Amino acid sequence: MVGPQPWCGLTTQPSVDAVRVALFVTCLVDGLFPDVGKATVALLERLGHEVVVPRGQTCCGQMHVNTGYAGQALPIVRNHVRAFADADVVVAPSGSCAGSVRHQHAHVARAHGDAGLGDEAERIAERTYELSEFLVDVLGVTDVGAYFPHRVTYHPTCHSLRVLRVGDRPLRLLREVRGIDLVELPAAETCCGFGGTFAVKNADTSTAMLADKMRAVLDTGARVLTAGDSSCLMHIGGGLSRLRAGVRPLHLAQVLASTADRPAEVAR
Repeated sequence: MVGPQPWCGLTTQPSVDAVRVALFVTCLVDGLFPDVGKATVALLERLGHEVVVPRGQTCCGQMHVNTGYAGQALPIVRNHVRAFADADVVVAPSGSCAGSVRHQHAHVARAHGDAGLGDEAERIAERTYELSEFLVDVLGVTDVGAYFPHRVTYHPTCHSLRVLRVGDRPLRLLREVRGIDLVELPAAETCCGFGGTFAVKNADTSTAMLADKMRAVLDTGARVLTAGDSSCLMHIGGGLSRLRAGVRPLHLAQVLASTADRPAEVAR
């Protein structure tokens, strides 16, 4: 089993032998942004690792828990545990969903009287990683061989920043991308205003927060906005598209998967 390792040095090659990775696609990526899942697979395979996609996986149940329906999330947790029971390591291209697995699943199970499920969920949580965590902490790599000759700014999403505490791992990966013009996002740690159902229940507040975030993105002059969560990119990208701002939202996995031979599509 692969677990957290104390590797922190910069390297151009993976620091571990080939790993069999179970991809937790997430429902948003599966349903709306499949290119993010494909980019994650392409990236990990390029680094020499096998990727499998457990067919039984569905939603992580975060939406249910965050809106007060934790009881309804219990069968979702049970399904997730069943789907990933045999995985040595689980990787998700989402700080939000990885955060739910790590910080909600075991609690939900135990709070509803299923201690055994809670223990199983905890074991899976211990081997579940957001993509940048897996690359930097487990594989010990920051230079993934990417080439992306565009002006890019990075938005650190709330769950990756505050729940998983991924810190500067995504930025360390982006700084090693060849050809990139990486520019700092003003007020980067400010929420974009999505927050799942928050954007629906508190639409006016969400819109105001989005306006501030879009202004910050536009101030950078970036052609591409990247982040580790498709949900936030969907929210910010939707606003930018309505402005016809010419800024393309691209998931971190898509930037890192891009090479000179197989470049990520930027034009819209």
